[in-house]
Amino acid sequence: MKLVTIEPTFAVRAMVDLYPGTVCLKEVAMTASRSPTLALRARGPLACFTRPELKAERMSYEVPTPSAARGLLEAVLWKPAIRWHVRRIKVLRPIDFIAFRRNEVATKAARPSMATVKHGGEVPRYFADDDRTQRNTVALRDVDYVIEAYLSLTERAGPDDNMTKFVDMFERRVRKGQHFHQPYFGCRELVAEVLPAGDAPPPIDDSRDLGVMLWDVDYSPKGNRAIFFRARLEHGVLEVPEDPVASFAAAAEGGGS
Repeated sequence: MKLVTIEPTFAVRAMVDLYPGTVCLKEVAMTASRSPTLALRARGPLACFTRPELKAERMSYEVPTPSAARGLLEAVLWKPAIRWHVRRIKVLRPIDFIAFRRNEVATKAARPSMATVKHGGEVPRYFADDDRTQRNTVALRDVDYVIEAYLSLTERAGPDDNMTKFVDMFERRVRKGQHFHQPYFGCRELVAEVLPAGDAPPPIDDSRDLGVMLWDVDYSPKGNRAIFFRARLEHGVLEVPEDPVASFAAAAEGGGS
């Protein structure tokens, strides 16, 4: 038999097909710090990936943000032992906007004070019917994407957790259409259909500068911090950087504004 050393980023099944006489391919995946690149297709009639500077009157980005893509993946498979890292987002249908109005509430319901929770008392009442307002939304319609990402193990991974197990779980759940909660595109009412990416069409031939885009939110006890990156769509593919800060330097070197 022939023993081949492979990088953990390579797809295990591709290596098995390429080298049918190899051994320890599964073991490599089990002990790797990251999984092979996995893919998920998501489509739906509407999507709204809200720009943070226009959150009152919602205006969507042209493509999903990496954090929204991660939300789709976590809807299919999430465990405390794993973390998703989005690598690229492929746009399969032309970018098309639609504007409509929705009934929303103008304020948030107030939480009761700790004294009220501990000792009882009158709780502030809130009636949504008395607080409705119409707001405009500029969303995307007829969307279709392929999301490529990889898994890594977190510090909460146990001795029985390994990469092969989670990769098999993800592929099985995608194939069967299973998810922990309804996947959605930015807003919970804009539902997404998730399915395997094997039969997906090629990305659209569209290249454009997407400007500054939300990469993710850093949640910490000291406060939440939004992280941004410089995004560009190249022939229908958005490459998501591992280091969002470095994307601004790369855009400056490339002549971007």
